[in-house]
Order: sequence, then structure tokens, then C-alpha cells
Amino acid sequence: MTPSARLQAAIDILEGLSASRLPADRFIREFFRARRYAGSKDRAAVAERIFEIFRHRASLTWRMASEAPRALAVASLLKDGLEAAAIEALFSGEGYAPAPLSDAERAALVTPSDGEPPLDVRGEYPAFLEAELRRAFGERLLDEMLAMQARAPIDLRVNTLKADRDTACVSLRAEGYDAQATPHSPLGIRIPFGKGASALARTSLFEVGAFEFQDEAAQIAVLLAGARPGMRVLDLAAGAGGKSLALAAAMKNQGEITAHDIDEGRLRQIAPRAERAGISIIQTHVGQMPPKRPFDLVFLDSPCSGSGTWRRQPENKWRLTPSRLDELNALQDMLLDQAAARAAGEARIVYATCSVLPRENEDRVAAFLARHPSFAIRPAREAWGESDVPPGLSEFFRASPLSTGTDGFFTAILARKS
Repeated sequence: MTPSARLQAAIDILEGLSASRLPADRFIREFFRARRYAGSKDRAAVAERIFEIFRHRASLTWRMASEAPRALAVASLLKDGLEAAAIEALFSGEGYAPAPLSDAERAALVTPSDGEPPLDVRGEYPAFLEAELRRAFGERLLDEMLAMQARAPIDLRVNTLKADRDTACVSLRAEGYDAQATPHSPLGIRIPFGKGASALARTSLFEVGAFEFQDEAAQIAVLLAGARPGMRVLDLAAGAGGKSLALAAAMKNQGEITAHDIDEGRLRQIAPRAERAGISIIQTHVGQMPPKRPFDLVFLDSPCSGSGTWRRQPENKWRLTPSRLDELNALQDMLLDQAAARAAGEARIVYATCSVLPRENEDRVAAFLARHPSFAIRPAREAWGESDVPPGLSEFFRASPLSTGTDGFFTAILARKS
């Protein structure tokens, strides 16, 4: 593909994504699956431009005074350092090149925006979230949002049923990966952005179940849950089972885990993952309501905005709306109520989200305690123990790329009052 053809492909994908709810990486894969003429370097270059546009969409929109896909593509070229004449040449309309620039596009191209961009533009986040992000981060807001724009590393969780971290690191380094121990989770391995997850998923170490992909913050959340051998555990909103697998390893594959979700397709992914990991204690349950039976531990990794994962899925920043947040809050409250109904005796509820927004985190905990006064917060710091206390660990566990070097994450531990 020529540079112009790559540019047109990026514009086509941006237009398609505006009408799709698919994750951007999956949409891009399907786009190129129907266009076999694109080589691997072409696909990589187009994907790189798409994700850079999503990471910087606010400032690119500000520069061109438009969020149309063509305008964003032009602004991304300016950000790359191209001169106006070189950009116009790419929009030649010849062959597979984009159509020539309109008069309005040409005028915007040569006319920089006036004045100082507002904070949401400098921080590359939706303007309607500013007050909420200010609640979360206070004066650190801009620094936190700048950290969200960096590329996320790949974090792995070593499966202690089959491997230990030191041996896994040595094996991965032998295959060319710069594998290092994560600073806080005793189970984590971090690999800098570069060789992707698809290549790691083809390693012999992955194929024998020695590790799973899991951000260090999520690993810490599972460790805070305190799962032990012999427990009866409910993984509520289990999805594809990443937390179930981690809980099973913590339980030494002894006890019982019920992974519940409304999405049968996602639950079906658990069985092959568990088999690879050497885990036999996970059973799945699909439906609107989890099983009506008591559990010793309920782990709720709740559906949320995903604001903590903007480094990995920057398109989600621009898909979030106030009405969607309202829907998520109602769902989070419902799931917490379901968790309370299934927490037996002194059982813990661990409420977690991959969100940095207080209305999905602290506010939901406060609302839960108002509805269920027999429960109280157990400080996360007490649940961790004495060694190597992660940043952000106090009453709750609050993580962010700036403060912990992880995805944004929140964890609260709730238990009945004694």
C-alpha cells in the first residue's frame, strides 16, 4: 500500500468505528481480513495511526476545529511534522488516495487554532468528565491524564500451579522478551510495549499454562480478596474468567468457584483456559441471576466505563456518555445487591472496577452501605499484610498509570459487621 492508501484505510476505519461498538483492535483485524492485499507492515502502520488519533483526539479536533475522520487524519499528519504541501499531496484523489482537500479543510490546515487549549484538550479526555476526574485526582488531574496517553506495557500473571516467576522470566528472556518482575504483585511479570500479546500467546510457556495476561493492578485486587483452599467462591460478572483463574491458583485448585455471567459466549472461554492452566474447580453459570446459594467470598469485577484502561483502549474515552454512566451505576448497584444476598456469614465481598471515576467506585460503595448497613468496609491495607505495600493502598486500593504504573483500578473489601 502507498502512504496515501494507508491514509485512506485509516479514514475508512475511523468512519466505520463511529458506527460500531467493537473494540478498535478487533474492528481493524476484521477490516483487513476482507482486504488481503494489505501486508503486515501496512496493517501495523494503519493501526498505529488509528490509535494515535484516539489517544490525541481532543487536541487533533481542536487543531482542525472538526472531529470528522478526514480532519483527524490531517491533524495527525501535522502532529507527525508534515508540511501543508506534503499533506495536500497525500490527498491527491488518485488511485487509492483520499479525495482532494476541500477549501474548508485546506483553510483549517494552514490556520492554527487561536488561544490556549482548555484543560480537557491538553489532557485528552471528554470535557463532560472534567468535574468527575477532578474529584478523582484533584490537582494531579493533568499529570494523571498525560500518563494515560502513554503506551501500556504487557503484564502477565504467573500461574503458580505450573510455574514460578523467576523461572518464567528466564524462559521469556531466552525468547527475546525483556521480562521483569512487577514491583508489587509477587506473581507479575512486565514486558515493555513492543512485541505484542499475539506473539506471547504463541510461546511454549503460554501454551503449557504457565502464565495468563493480567494487569498488575488486577493481580493485586485478587490477592486482596484473600481466597484460600477449600473456599466456595462466586466470581460475579466473570466474563472470560481471568479473575476466576487467578482465584483458583490462589486456592491451590482446592475448593469451588462458580463463574457467573449473562454472556454465555464469554463464559465458554473459561473451560479451555482452565484446562491449559491445570484448573478443575471452576464451574460456569449463565443467566440474569447468580446461583441462590451462600458463598465464602464474592468477587465482583463489575462492568464499568473502563476509564482505567484508556492506555490500552483509547477509543473508549470517546464512546462514553453521561447516559451510559447512569446505566452503569444502576447495574453496579444491582450486582452489589446480588453479591450481598449470596455472601454467607462473615463472607467478604470484593468490589472492583477498571475505572478511575468516583461515581463508579467510592460512590457505589457508599450507596451500598446505605442500603446494607450490616456491612462495613474492611481497609484494603489491612488485607494486604506487611510486605511491599503498593501505592494507592489504604481504605481502598486506587491505582492509576501515574501513581502505580498500572492500569487505573479500584478495589473495595466489604464484610458484615461482627
